[in-house]
Amino acid sequence: MASTNDLKNGLVLKLDGGQLWSVVEFQHVKPGKGPAFVRTKLKNVLSGKVVDKTFNAGVKVEVATVDRRDMQFSYMDGEYFVFMDMSTYDQLMIDRKSVGDAANFLIEGFTATVATHEGEVLYVELPAAVELVIKHTDPGVQGDRSTGGTKPATLETDYEIGVPLFITTGEKIKVDTRTGDYLGRVNS
Repeated sequence: MASTNDLKNGLVLKLDGGQLWSVVEFQHVKPGKGPAFVRTKLKNVLSGKVVDKTFNAGVKVEVATVDRRDMQFSYMDGEYFVFMDMSTYDQLMIDRKSVGDAANFLIEGFTATVATHEGEVLYVELPAAVELVIKHTDPGVQGDRSTGGTKPATLETDYEIGVPLFITTGEKIKVDTRTGDYLGRVNS
């Protein structure tokens, strides 16, 4: 248990009958009249739904223990992603639903943060940007600006993103894992 005065970003709370909510942002408010309160924006850890919730100042809230570990993606086993804890060499099989959009950017050897609560995998989080190789893209045609200067490209993970016309097959690029946007070339 913790007080609402102890809230901080990233803290995971257990509310509404055991649902896990992560604190996205919070603000302590002391109005001229009436008691102080804490205004929060909470994100459901499993569904991703974001809600605004207000707590009275000093109220006790239940804090969930979420274990975050850096694990290396090893290989696919059917529909499961197999991750290995680099300190204990334990392997963990995670289904596609728990991996979520991170699956679009995972290749063997990548390190990701795996969050678990009471042995259940909550989510897999990648760094903000990853470097991937373009598996295929058509050559850009000079003067073709109907698409805003971008063309589709397939990454080595078989995920398709939009890249500038000058990018060619085989180039290594940097991709934003939160939005799937092209961020730039990687100079080797």
